[in-house]
Amino acid sequence: MQDIPHIPVLYREVLEVFCDIKSGIIIDCTMGYGGHSSMILEANPHIKLIAIDQDQSAIDFSTKRLEPYKDRVVIKKGRFSSVIKDILKEGDIREIKGILADIGVSSLQLDQKDRGFSFSSDNLDMRMDKEAAISAATVVNEYSTQELERILLEYGELRNYKKIASFIVNNRPFSSAKELSEATKHLMPTGKKIHPSTLLMQAIRIEVNNELGELESLLNTIEEAKFPNAKVAVISFHSLEDRIVKERFNRWRESCICPQEAMRCICGGNHSYGRVLTKKPITAKEDELRQNPRSRSAKMRVFETDSGNE
Repeated sequence: MQDIPHIPVLYREVLEVFCDIKSGIIIDCTMGYGGHSSMILEANPHIKLIAIDQDQSAIDFSTKRLEPYKDRVVIKKGRFSSVIKDILKEGDIREIKGILADIGVSSLQLDQKDRGFSFSSDNLDMRMDKEAAISAATVVNEYSTQELERILLEYGELRNYKKIASFIVNNRPFSSAKELSEATKHLMPTGKKIHPSTLLMQAIRIEVNNELGELESLLNTIEEAKFPNAKVAVISFHSLEDRIVKERFNRWRESCICPQEAMRCICGGNHSYGRVLTKKPITAKEDELRQNPRSRSAKMRVFETDSGNE
């Protein structure tokens, strides 16, 4: 019997989003420990599920966890942005009724200190795919001051990004996340409920895994595919990710795609992809926040495509 280490974030809300899907395929773009996948398969007994992850340890774990549903689940390795394209080539797009993407680092990766995601880790890695070329050590020890400033400002939204970048460059090399976290602690924001180095580590992790680029690519693929009658649910943990999802969903619902400066509509006004189901992002309830502190940053937005593309 496997030791199931956590309950996935917003698990009740995810099940509610997909509760009316009685047949077809749901794609879990970020399988991780298989928490969302197993719950969806249990709650929707007639659907099939395609689960994606780029982390072989996640695939090994979840293959065993999802064994009871093996006749209804297919697990694929790779970045979700590219695997989705392969899935579309292989099957009937009309069969796909739901897409779930839980963006960011998984609990499996956070729990394994040798992966370098933890503040107390003895190495400096942070790669979701262990075979990827760029690691956190590459970013911290080899990036120029200007490159570090860019990621600390854009991905960490750190006000004193110049001072932090300069400190890192002048004091490197760093060999572990623990060493980096301790050395830069005096430069980090104070007064927040999160670990002082959270924003620094977050910025490095996003750069290492191209997380924002992956999200943009996934949304591009969904937009280009024109899924008919499908629900798209994206869970994000970072304000930049949430902003990308919000803006894209709002754009998808617009019928007119003419430039704002246009005096009148010339596009035909028939470009709506569907409707936004969440006016505000869905967040964790109090009981979940108590049980799982990691859920405090989770925000889920949901979009439903229309049937006009069938």
